Amino acid sequence: MDCIQITGINCYGYIGYLKEEQVLGQWFEVDLTLWMDLAPAGQSDNITDTLDYCRAIETVKQLVKTSKVALLEKMANAIADAMLKFEQVQQVQVRFSKLAAPIPDFSGKITIDITRTRE
Repeated sequence: MDCIQITGINCYGYIGYLKEEQVLGQWFEVDLTLWMDLAPAGQSDNITDTLDYCRAIETVKQLVKTSKVALLEKMANAIADAMLKFEQVQQVQVRFSKLAAPIPDFSGKITIDITRTRE
């Protein structure tokens, strides 16, 4: 199956287990892989035959900006559910990263990676 990959969606949100994270907020990064049949768009050159990825990016940004959840897993699942609402998308992989986790002596990022399929 074909796919569209959208990487580096940077969003500011108020997601986290700690109260400070929910009040102060922080930056997150989202990468998507969206599986769908791209053959119709490859033949027609018409955006209505594919996913308008501007809409997908805006959907992700809005979700991260407005959601008040504690766990990255919950946010990744909400993003996956939203992407599967686009009729063309048959399967989605969401990589949701917290770029600066408030963990002492840790400068890496935490990433949740989930894959969901349309039922």
